Amino acid sequence: MLKFLLYAGVVLVLIAIALLVLASRKPEHFRIERSALIDAPPERIYPLVEDFRLWPRWSSYETRDPEMARIYSGAEKGPGAIYAWDGNRSIGSGSMEILEADAPSRLVIALHFRTPMQADHTGIFTFVPEGDATRVTWAMEGKSGLFARVIELFFDVDKMVGADFEAGLAALKAEAERGAEQ
Repeated sequence: MLKFLLYAGVVLVLIAIALLVLASRKPEHFRIERSALIDAPPERIYPLVEDFRLWPRWSSYETRDPEMARIYSGAEKGPGAIYAWDGNRSIGSGSMEILEADAPSRLVIALHFRTPMQADHTGIFTFVPEGDATRVTWAMEGKSGLFARVIELFFDVDKMVGADFEAGLAALKAEAERGAEQ
């Protein structure tokens, strides 16, 4: 029995080393992005993103925890606007702050996740006119620590987060296009 436990321990250590080697070969920088064509001018869409108080109308993350605590501080919108949240296991806790706002074409947001995992990333929204519509791109980028790269060996993070971005962009499209009808 002791030999079996020794062999099992050696095998587990070798698996752990192999996982660490594989993860260390993955890129240290990531970028996840999705785009949607919205039938509205950038001037109609941009305010829905620039003001964190309007995110419940369209952000896919807002619907995951109806009891989520939200705190808005700093500027009302644009640079210096801060939004902190504390939610269930699905949504976790963290904060966002708008760092740059180039209305109506670009927003840069500092993202600080605290739970379930600590991470600091950058969110970027771009609004590019295409005829009478606007191509809105929602991106998140940052450094991937070794632990995050190990997780990426088992989960397609781009697919998971990308699905949330797609749902949010679809809701943003509906909200912006509904505004065009009013």
